Amino acid sequence: MKCDLFYELSVPPFGKRTEADVYRETLDELALADTLGFTTAWLVEHHFMPEYSHSSAPEMFLAAASQRTRRLRLGHGIVPLPYHQPVRVAERLATLDILSGGRAEFGFGRGFSPEEYATFGVDMAHSRSLTAEALAVVRSSFLPGPLNHTGKHFQYRNLSVVPRVVQDPHPPLWSAAVSPDSFELAAQLGVGALVGPFKPWFMVREDIRHYRRAWQKHHGDANTAPGQNRRVAMTVGLLCLEDGARARRLAKEPFEWFYRRLLGQTRPVLEKLYDSYEYYRRMGRFRGLMDHAVNLRLLDTLGMAVVGDPEHCLKRLQALKDEGVDHVLCAFGAGAMDSATVRESMELFAREVMPRLAGPAD
Repeated sequence: MKCDLFYELSVPPFGKRTEADVYRETLDELALADTLGFTTAWLVEHHFMPEYSHSSAPEMFLAAASQRTRRLRLGHGIVPLPYHQPVRVAERLATLDILSGGRAEFGFGRGFSPEEYATFGVDMAHSRSLTAEALAVVRSSFLPGPLNHTGKHFQYRNLSVVPRVVQDPHPPLWSAAVSPDSFELAAQLGVGALVGPFKPWFMVREDIRHYRRAWQKHHGDANTAPGQNRRVAMTVGLLCLEDGARARRLAKEPFEWFYRRLLGQTRPVLEKLYDSYEYYRRMGRFRGLMDHAVNLRLLDTLGMAVVGDPEHCLKRLQALKDEGVDHVLCAFGAGAMDSATVRESMELFAREVMPRLAGPAD
């Protein structure tokens, strides 16, 4: 299992940090991660979500990070394609790939915020077709020669898209995977599945199994072809400290704040999503997430957060690895803790947990 990092660039009211503090200290954390052996740093793209996420221009932040790191890969997690001209997405991705020396990872999705759609003048009813067509344009930009495309939303003729990505054949592609259908689609497209931090583990486990079956259906037993990506990445809030009781005490306020804000932002999506899990709807198991106050114990029970000493963290993450999670995206401190504690946790995790999660193939 690979161990990555995940950031929303949160600015919680209790943190006593400014936006500039968060940006500066996060870049310092990524420089540290580069020396500790973490694989990839992922940043979301959100707009108009004060406190919860100030990551509205992640490609600029990642470009800055590319100059502070040498090995750490740099990932968009994700670019909401309906909001963007796909040619501009391709240009920015290629720029990041060049600046980082071929370390860019590209995650895409539809986005979920009605306010973002309204502000950017996009009809949410067109989100599926916009995403599919925009992805086709971005993929075409990787090919040699001019870009030609005639579709429902975009038309380009003999367009010279520059710069060009330096990875061959292109940066790894990942799709945001939320509903069972989106895991099916990711497998069909031959791209990796990025799982956000807002679903209980028992749901994600079933989704991973569905993704593997779908990959087999669409691609058979053949080795992964160039440009394909059959990995699954899952985000969890994480705090690993020598003293598990101290970890839980320090995590309570920031973790509960972050997950309340996260679930508040995504509640409309989640309610629709959960109704699609017929088996769990009959059991009523997932309703604890929506109908009870979010607390650290509930998050731990549902497998959405991992907080404790190294042995506890190893046990929880080993269970994810055993079920097919290839990358765990560690949101240290749920992105809402002071940087000194986050760095302490990163260093301990890299020393005591990460080497024991790496397998022979890693």
